Amino acid sequence: MIRFNASSYRVSDSSSQLYERNGYCKPTQGFTLVELMVTIAVLAIIVSIAAPSISTQLANQRVKATAVTIESALKEAKAESVIRRQDVTLTYNSALTPKTLTLTADGAELSKFSIAGQSTVTITPTTAISVIFRSNKTISGSSSVVYTICDSNNKAAPRQIEVSTIANISHKLGGSC
Repeated sequence: MIRFNASSYRVSDSSSQLYERNGYCKPTQGFTLVELMVTIAVLAIIVSIAAPSISTQLANQRVKATAVTIESALKEAKAESVIRRQDVTLTYNSALTPKTLTLTADGAELSKFSIAGQSTVTITPTTAISVIFRSNKTISGSSSVVYTICDSNNKAAPRQIEVSTIANISHKLGGSC
């Protein structure tokens, strides 16, 4: 015959009393040291995989920002030459820190643009450190000028900005560093 003892199955008992009555240990809260170490190891692996990709993206953004700065300076020089009806010169100076593009007209400085320190700008032809925009929407010289922008991180994609002899300004991916 099976006996039922109702006193050991009271509904009002708390969970900790039931654990102690049945011989179980009380559950603990929080994480063990092993769980924390495994979590940190997994995070370290994920970060080590993602870090090279992030540095390449940052380098590409620097190249893009430098290209946009140069393109803006060229477009401003072209517009100023037409508005003022006089020659406007855009000069690249890599000797200064930060590297600069300076817009001048009749010896007066109109504006100055700064270029990121990690960016490298190569100008073709190499003698064209200054580009002179004429009021008739052309540039001085018989050939176009190409600015190639690279980054100190060699994984970044280079960009080129070309100024044609009729002062058309184009921006594209390409070139070599």
